[in-house]
Amino acid sequence: MPTLQTSLPPEIANNAIRLYRECLRRAKYIGHRQNNTPLLIDMVRQQFKKNMQETDPDKIQKLKDDAARGLINHILYESEKITGRKFSQSPPAFGKSSV
Repeated sequence: MPTLQTSLPPEIANNAIRLYRECLRRAKYIGHRQNNTPLLIDMVRQQFKKNMQETDPDKIQKLKDDAARGLINHILYESEKITGRKFSQSPPAFGKSSV
């Protein structure tokens, strides 16, 4: 089964340290815009520290997928703001009109 990490560059997705750094970069970026940088950075650090001793490969993969999902969601959110186009909208159901 493919993972969400395939949406990120492999040099980030396959390496927990690089994934951590990218999460911190995003936290700093969001925090700067919303004036809560220390809070967001602390949240990222706590999540990574909480799971630092995990040894189960399936659990580690799930944690990495969750982190990747958060990064992808933020990238999509920023793209939507820039372009004005909604990426998260699903197409209308077959046979239903929007009239």
